[in-house]
Amino acid sequence: MGSRVELYAAIRFDWQRNQMSIRALADKYGVHRRTVREAVASPVPPPRRCSPRVAPVLDGVAGLIDAMLAEDAAAPRKQRHTAKRVFERLRDEHQVRVSYSYTAKYVHRRRAELTAQAAGRAGVLAGYVPQLHAPGAEAEVDFCDLWVRLDGQVTKCFLFTMRLSYSGKAVHRVFASQGQEAFLEGHVAAFEVFGGVPTGQIRYDNLRSAVHRVLFGRTRAESGRWVTFRAFYGFEAFYCQPGQEGAHEKGGVEGDGGRFRRSHLVPVPSLN
Repeated sequence: MGSRVELYAAIRFDWQRNQMSIRALADKYGVHRRTVREAVASPVPPPRRCSPRVAPVLDGVAGLIDAMLAEDAAAPRKQRHTAKRVFERLRDEHQVRVSYSYTAKYVHRRRAELTAQAAGRAGVLAGYVPQLHAPGAEAEVDFCDLWVRLDGQVTKCFLFTMRLSYSGKAVHRVFASQGQEAFLEGHVAAFEVFGGVPTGQIRYDNLRSAVHRVLFGRTRAESGRWVTFRAFYGFEAFYCQPGQEGAHEKGGVEGDGGRFRRSHLVPVPSLN
């Protein structure tokens, strides 16, 4: 199971739809009955209990590291402290003996905390709600760039990916462009492989193959052919917020496209 959230969702689905008992669910998923009861009570897994670790050496230099990270708030983005630079300054300027791995872990955690604190003071602290997806209900679509060696020439192509949100199953097709013909053909190929169409909605960013113009909020002016295509197959389109605000709304397909490219298209494929 990919994550605790997906495990809890699967348990709740069997409990609600198939009326399985606590014991049967525990046997099916190989978990303790306590875990099954937690999933039945709430789809959100409780936080893991972690015993705090004592790091006396690092605790003694935490103030020094915090001061260096605070300097970065006023420094140019490309001239801020890396974990390596923090480690070097601790060693050379303060004669502190602390391992690089501990320093790097502290810098990574503390920088995120300081950034969140600064955002909170500015009134823009963000939060999130874990997503839950019913089987076969939702999917995500995206294009990502890739390169192939075509008759000896490195040529840019585009990888169409449709990924089912619940199972993570994905279909990939390579096209010479991101045009509407490729966009629609990718959908048809994915529906054939999946054996059907998602019963809920499919998530998109503002692909020009589907959207003429971005209006207010999530409202979009869609192309006529795209509207007809959706009506024929009977699915809804969900458009993510433009820019960084909507990056998390279809992170699964963006990550899957990169994974496929690294796994199957390295080294650069050659075609004649």
